[in-house]
Amino acid sequence: MKFTCLCQGGGFNFPPCHILNVSGFHVLFDCPLDLSALTVFSPLPNDFYKAICKENSDSQNRQKVEKPLDANDLIFAEPWYKTVNNLHLWNVSFIDVVLISSPMGMLGLPFLTRMEGFSAKIYITEAAARIGQLMMEELICMNMEYRQFYGAEESSGPQWMKWEELELLPSALRKIALGEDGSELGGGCPCIAHVKDCISKVQTLRFGEEACYNGILIIKAFSSGLDIGACNWIISGAKGNIAYISGSNFASGHAMDFDYRAIQGSDLILYSDLSSLDSTEDIDQSSFSDDNNNWEELMNSLSNYDESVEEMEKLAFICSCAIDSVKAGGSVLIPINRVGVFLQLLEQIAIFMECSSLKIPIYIISSVAEELLAYTNTIPEWLCKQRQEKLFSGDPLFAHVKLIKEKKIHVFPAVHSPKLLMNWQEPCIVFSPHWSLRLGPTIHLLRRWSGDHNSLLVLENEVDAELAVLPFKPISMKVLQCSFLSGKKLQKVQPLLKILQPKLVLFPEEWRTHVSFSDVTSFSVSHYSENETIHIPSLKESAELEIAADIASKFQWRMLKQKKLNITRLKGRLFVNHGKHQLLPENEPGGSSQTRPFLHWGSPDPENLLAELSKMGINGSVERCMTDAESEDGFTVKVQDPEKSMIEVRAAVTVISAADKNLASRIVKAMENILEGI
Repeated sequence: MKFTCLCQGGGFNFPPCHILNVSGFHVLFDCPLDLSALTVFSPLPNDFYKAICKENSDSQNRQKVEKPLDANDLIFAEPWYKTVNNLHLWNVSFIDVVLISSPMGMLGLPFLTRMEGFSAKIYITEAAARIGQLMMEELICMNMEYRQFYGAEESSGPQWMKWEELELLPSALRKIALGEDGSELGGGCPCIAHVKDCISKVQTLRFGEEACYNGILIIKAFSSGLDIGACNWIISGAKGNIAYISGSNFASGHAMDFDYRAIQGSDLILYSDLSSLDSTEDIDQSSFSDDNNNWEELMNSLSNYDESVEEMEKLAFICSCAIDSVKAGGSVLIPINRVGVFLQLLEQIAIFMECSSLKIPIYIISSVAEELLAYTNTIPEWLCKQRQEKLFSGDPLFAHVKLIKEKKIHVFPAVHSPKLLMNWQEPCIVFSPHWSLRLGPTIHLLRRWSGDHNSLLVLENEVDAELAVLPFKPISMKVLQCSFLSGKKLQKVQPLLKILQPKLVLFPEEWRTHVSFSDVTSFSVSHYSENETIHIPSLKESAELEIAADIASKFQWRMLKQKKLNITRLKGRLFVNHGKHQLLPENEPGGSSQTRPFLHWGSPDPENLLAELSKMGINGSVERCMTDAESEDGFTVKVQDPEKSMIEVRAAVTVISAADKNLASRIVKAMENILEGI
């Protein structure tokens, strides 16, 4: 097996991407987009015409001078979307299977599926597929604003992609557009409206449902707890059981909890949860040494709900800041992309407003919001137990259903919707895309409120806030950045792996200094880096084969002399189905002979051969063949009595030359007596 990390990603919105070669098949894990790269493009500022005219007038006099960034440094063009650059180095026709772990991990699929030669089977959970489809459709809808303004792209490619233009970009923007070494420009693509064609190639699964690829690989998805429909993968085959752990949360307030029990006992764990908030913390290894067999303590360390409480406290803090802003007469803009966080924030803000006796409208402005909200209230099987219990009590799974009926929440498809304009009130709280602050209704709302020091903008820590708000400067509104769990804390890595008990773990190299496995002896660890291929040793010493009773009844056992093992020959049709290997009887015509000649292996010892020949009354001498090009161990036995003959032993073949057939048969018999055969 071989494993290659194509990209280590960048948090929840840009998950990692890997390729695994197992049983002769190439499996791609996730196909995301790096939407943080959108920040190099201008979201059509009000002074755009003035800026573009200025750029055109003195383009010949521009010089590459480093200075503080301003809005005019951004690229004034329809944005290109940054895919995983290293994936373009692979021949996509060689990819056999694509496994998608989360809705964010499928945003790059329309770019991949339209590439020439792509024919891989794509697997994703039902919930992640639906949410991911809505996200892709919304992305295309928001991008249309750019296209309507700039018009169709030039056939020769955008002007900004010419090297002389790229060299004039400030270093900070050039690094985002081209990457650290300037090689990532090839990973950029224009927006592609092929969502339906892409989704038609996807096979959806439920948690725990088996999918069999080519009769050899058994693929199953299990909840990761990260978000609705997000999962970890298990691949079972002749090479063993492989578990792929993506970003995972042990306790979630909305999604089904991380099902770590399903991946216990896997032969190999591909650890790809690279989004931990505590990646820079040093971990105390003493309590997790291999001698610590207190399983109850380990289980408790995984199952505690401290993380869930912390997340709720963060949501409460956001709500508190939002209430303070609207009380001061300002408005609140929340472009958070996570479905689970978005749904919980809706509930919490409504509770805080009711406790504060505020009657401030809450707007959700998104082209897919109505579908998304309706869908999330019909999928109890993908939610945590607390949400499922609401179904049995007759309550909605999420509170937005009740809040919309009570007209405390208002949903509109666009910022220019006539109904929204008629309903609009300020101050207000608005949920709208996009977290990059480069697409969608967020642009228009920021232009309206950026100068209001009482208004509030809520962003995630993954967003570079300084660069994100650049087009809206000078900005007076407050900016609140919050971090949400995108994976397991490093303190839980060791107890988790101790409970899972794998044979081998592939772990990110950048965490080697933070999580040491020197005290762990129950499994081995290999570290991987981006764009580096690791060769994985065989996970199983033997494989299982089901043999038909008709074949087993005809076994003719023979004892091996050296290893003291019973061995027999098999003949039949090898059949591989649903990951199982079976040997079935051949459809031979009646009366066909079942007699098969003996097969021998190994090289005869010259002294033993002379001794065996002597027992049969055959005398000869040994001559070494030092000039033999094949092997220094070759030799020749020259027989003098009873008749002249010769035995030539080489590395790959033994030749018996005798004029008398009876003598040749006796020599063959002597060879059989000293060699292993069946």
